[in-house]
Amino acid sequence: MSESSPGPTPGFLVWRLANKWRVAVDRAVAPLGLTHAQYSLVASLYGMQRCGERPSQRRLADHTGLEALYVSKLARALESTGVIERTRDPHDPRAVQLTLTQHGQAVTRQAIAVVQELLRQLLQPLGGLDSPRTHAFTEELTTLLNAPLAPSVPNDESTQGTP
Repeated sequence: MSESSPGPTPGFLVWRLANKWRVAVDRAVAPLGLTHAQYSLVASLYGMQRCGERPSQRRLADHTGLEALYVSKLARALESTGVIERTRDPHDPRAVQLTLTQHGQAVTRQAIAVVQELLRQLLQPLGGLDSPRTHAFTEELTTLLNAPLAPSVPNDESTQGTP
């Protein structure tokens, strides 16, 4: 909470909502053998593949907002369960391309359906998926996600290098 506000700060509420969502998705997709992070990766990959893309791990990391090293770790785990295939990019031997297997496509379609139902529940207090409040909420979230953030560095002598 801030000194000027008697209630929770927007940052605290964003953090709480993100945690609430992560826990709910984790619980919902666990019976399908996925975690929330894995779901984010396979659902994004599913959408990209439907548009004809065969993304690299780096491209998928950029799309999801996850760190490239974390995407690599998730991809290896999903490959070991037969959900995705990792292959070398023929145009860039340093890059690894990801593809959902047939099994992975089936699991992902089920997971998307489960998460869509969760999303309907979450957005019901705003009037549902297609309500004006939900559209406005989505626009506000997009604005915040597009705002650059850089950590501020305190300007005192303890953090400054000596000449």
